[in-house]
Amino acid sequence: MVIAFTEDLVRLKRQFLGLLEKDLEFRRAILGMLELEKISEGLKRHDEKFEKLLENLNRHEAQLVKLREDMMLGFKRHDEILEKHAQEIVKLREDFNKMLSVIAQIQEEQRRLREGYERLERGLRSLEGGMLKGFAEMSKFAGITFEEFVRGFLTEALRSSGEIPEGAELRRAVVDGEEINIFFEDPLIVGEVTASAESVDEIMKLLRKAELVKAKYSREPKKIMIALTAKRDVAKEMERIAEERGVKLVIGKVVG
Repeated sequence: MVIAFTEDLVRLKRQFLGLLEKDLEFRRAILGMLELEKISEGLKRHDEKFEKLLENLNRHEAQLVKLREDMMLGFKRHDEILEKHAQEIVKLREDFNKMLSVIAQIQEEQRRLREGYERLERGLRSLEGGMLKGFAEMSKFAGITFEEFVRGFLTEALRSSGEIPEGAELRRAVVDGEEINIFFEDPLIVGEVTASAESVDEIMKLLRKAELVKAKYSREPKKIMIALTAKRDVAKEMERIAEERGVKLVIGKVVG
């Protein structure tokens, strides 16, 4: 029975080969089937490649999603930093404007002080021009000293210039045991008066008293030195000291 099956198989092969050899249509059908199988295998390989491609695309898409999330987080942090910097810039601008306002106030105060000093200078120049004449007239009034005359004259001059209030009076004062010929508290004024300056001791005495007043009132006083007469060499040295130490020096007459 096995022999019969083998013979049938041999015969079937011969018939198949005969058909391939003689029957063109059959041969084309067989070739088409073989080609279809190759195409099927090719499509299968392409499907596998396509699946891998899809996997890669999915992986890249996940990476892109993560990248997008990181970028959005970065943009958010960047916006927060920009907002913080914008707030800091606004604060700096406000502080700068406040500083400009303070500077303007300081400049205005300096202007007022400068005008006050200028008024004082004008008053003292007026005193300087009229001192000798005024002292000569003073002798008509019994008991009035040169110091009293100068104090009254300077009081009127400073009132007129607005340096001291109307009705205010320069006065004699004692500070820490030191007598001061001319004194006013606000604005702080310290002055010395002498009929004759024989040496620079008079202006040095004024400077010493001014330091006592400065220590007591915690601010720098305006310093005034008035001498009716002074020797030429003494006057020159007093002028040098006055320039260095900020003293308003008035000498009525230089002699010798």
